[in-house]
Amino acid sequence: MNGMRSQNEAPNSQPKFSGKRPGSSILEVDCWMASNIQAISPLVDRLMRLIERAKCVPGAEFDVELAIREALGNAVLHGNQENPDKKVHLRCRCESGNEISIIVTDEGKGFDLRKILANGLTSDPADSHGHGIQLMRAYMDDVRFERGGSEVHMRKRLRAMPSS
Repeated sequence: MNGMRSQNEAPNSQPKFSGKRPGSSILEVDCWMASNIQAISPLVDRLMRLIERAKCVPGAEFDVELAIREALGNAVLHGNQENPDKKVHLRCRCESGNEISIIVTDEGKGFDLRKILANGLTSDPADSHGHGIQLMRAYMDDVRFERGGSEVHMRKRLRAMPSS
């Protein structure tokens, strides 16, 4: 799981952040993982520690974690069909206190989002196609699919607190 680093970080060093403004930091992660369900939790746990430390979207970490887990699970199960010869690519970029963007790419053939959404969701847990997409859309501000469905782009913005 190499490739987790912050901007301007030397290889194999502790994360260092370079900010654009006081109190701001940028986190960039670019990594690959095996198409194995058991690889998801260790990757997400490590990534979430970095996201929390960088204070990307304070208070929205649960939303981000759930969306990442769903995207990785879909990539492994549906995209790569748990093929051990295929990998999942994850890219994450955040600026503290602002927003986070995540891209998950699998090596599968993709899917037709319109077809999945047109078939609707069922109450049968064994037929769970589309539930992960609905969860990603519910917890992230923007979700879109590229490369014929083999790449999901997600974004979560920090909500400004209303002034009293």
